[in-house]
Amino acid sequence: MLGLDQLTAAFLVGLLGGVHCVGMCGGIVGTLTLGLPAMVRTNLARLAPYQLAYNLGRLAGYTVAGALMGGFGRLLVAVMPIQYAQRSLYALAAVFMVLLGLYLGGWWPGLARLERVGSGLWRRIEPIGRRLLPIRSVIQAAGVGFVWAWIPCGLVYSVLIWSISAGGAGEGALLMLSFGIGTLPTLMGMGLLAGAAARFGEKTWMRRVAGSLVLGFGVYALWQLFVV
Repeated sequence: MLGLDQLTAAFLVGLLGGVHCVGMCGGIVGTLTLGLPAMVRTNLARLAPYQLAYNLGRLAGYTVAGALMGGFGRLLVAVMPIQYAQRSLYALAAVFMVLLGLYLGGWWPGLARLERVGSGLWRRIEPIGRRLLPIRSVIQAAGVGFVWAWIPCGLVYSVLIWSISAGGAGEGALLMLSFGIGTLPTLMGMGLLAGAAARFGEKTWMRRVAGSLVLGFGVYALWQLFVV
């Protein structure tokens, strides 16, 4: 079920959703960095492993969440008539590619409303991350990164819903990992790269090109659904 087109689209959503990432997670990155000992945060060589650990933990969280949602989709296929289930999940993937394309291009901001859905879950998870503070080791940083992955975010939740249709736990994990890798240029080392990444993402024409590509993947998938 999961094709290169969907992995590419998920990567583009992460990469070109950079402006959203800066707005949503920039404060988190800044807070976590300022919470480190001065001898760490003022030395790039010492700071880099912590930034890497935050983001590897975050990607691990995305991957686990994608596996859970992909596994749920596989369960749906098992309990529903196979042809109906596959077409329904494929349609779900196509629709969310279209919606994400519209969101990326700045034509429709509605996906941000999904953040309300995860607020209850976040209230239960957030205290776990708080217990890991203050951060004094890269292991703690990775743990905080893992918790960070579950913060209410319309962009993340949209790709998670999309991962239901990926075909299974492994495919769902891979889809979310592709999305997470796309977010790295913006969030990895916010202090050094975020300015350039944000400026790149803020270019209207770039966002619209990326949005059009993802939208095109979704429209093509819908076309296949109705002609096959």
